[in-house]
Amino acid sequence: MSNDIVIEQLTSLETSLEELATVLVQVVEDGASVGFLPPLSQEEAIEYWRSVTDPEVLLFVARLDGRIAATVQLQLCGKSNGSHRAEIAKLMTHPEYRRRGIARMLMLAAEEAALEENRSLLVLDTREGDPSNLLYASLGYQPAGRIPGFARSADGSLDATMIYYKNIG
Repeated sequence: MSNDIVIEQLTSLETSLEELATVLVQVVEDGASVGFLPPLSQEEAIEYWRSVTDPEVLLFVARLDGRIAATVQLQLCGKSNGSHRAEIAKLMTHPEYRRRGIARMLMLAAEEAALEENRSLLVLDTREGDPSNLLYASLGYQPAGRIPGFARSADGSLDATMIYYKNIG
């Protein structure tokens, strides 16, 4: 096993649908707050990924030894008053591949792509207390606010979300 991590932007999902779905199912099963509750079937996850196809969504994956280990989306704002901004969404790393710096690499790739798209402001949200809060802070994202009771967890409780922003240009 070489442990070579390759970051790439996917322009077609068809050949990667199964792997993307597996990552989504695994992170949801592991408790990640990415918009889904367990149990999430492979078929539901595939349908989600099919819905992501949009010219304003740039999808990045990290491959480790050829397998998709993680993914993130850069959602470009298509509104005329928002052409300077984009949203970071659905950063997820398969549980087997965590703590290797892969999410950081994906975030940096998304930021670089945002600059190439002439975006100067990035926004994102994440469940309060998740490890991702530390990652975003370490990358220079600033907290903009907290919304209590924003997302339902698998146990039925309602969790707060933190909204972050970063000026990149």
